[in-house]
Formats: sequence, C-alpha cells, structure tokens
Amino acid sequence: QVQLVESGGGLVQAGGSLRLSCAASGRTFSSYIMGWFRQTPGKEREFVAAISWSGSRTYYADSVKGRFSISRDNAKNMAYLQMNSLTPDDTAVYFCAASGGYNIREAEAEYAYWGQGTQVTVSS
Repeated sequence: QVQLVESGGGLVQAGGSLRLSCAASGRTFSSYIMGWFRQTPGKEREFVAAISWSGSRTYYADSVKGRFSISRDNAKNMAYLQMNSLTPDDTAVYFCAASGGYNIREAEAEYAYWGQGTQVTVSS
C-alpha cells in the first residue's frame, strides 16, 4: 500500500509555470506506475500524464503534450509534474495516483491509490 500527498499547487498567471510534487510513503514506491489526473467542478476526473516504474516511459494527454513533463525520483519516493505555458483551461484540482499494473493506462480505475489533490488556478 502507498499513501500519496500532493503539493505545489497555487495561483499563477496564464503563460506561467508550476511544479507539482507527490510524496509517497509506504514500501516499494518504485514498483508503481505513477499518474497525474485533474478535475474541475461538474466534470469527470481527467488523465494528464503517467510514468513507468523506472521513469523510462512517459505518456501524456494530448491537451498537455509539449507543455507538461512528468518525472519521478524513486530514491526520494517522489513524483513530479512540471507544468509550463499554463492556460486558464488548466485550472483544476490535480491528483497524483499510483497503479500496481504493468502498463501505463489512462483509465482512472487502473489506479488504486490517490492523493487528496492540490488546487491549480490559472488566471487570464
């Protein structure tokens, strides 16, 4: 089992950047695929990005490709989401999640463990 805590959210102007962090506790962090999702009021949670166990493979939603970058540091039990060129459409609560699966998946159901979320607000 793994516990996840996100941090780094906040208010930023359009065009700005933020770096979200996800601190994981529990054993064998390196055995989990890590993902980031986001959700706005009245909408379903949306896949943003995911990274493989070793960090060698990453996958992004089309809406953030080229602007966001996911990474992890297994020695520190940390996952990150670097967000650049932010727009108001990126405003959401961002969640990190862990999947015990073998392949990167976008489906929310593939991720068994979730953080509490961190708010990102992008002003125009």
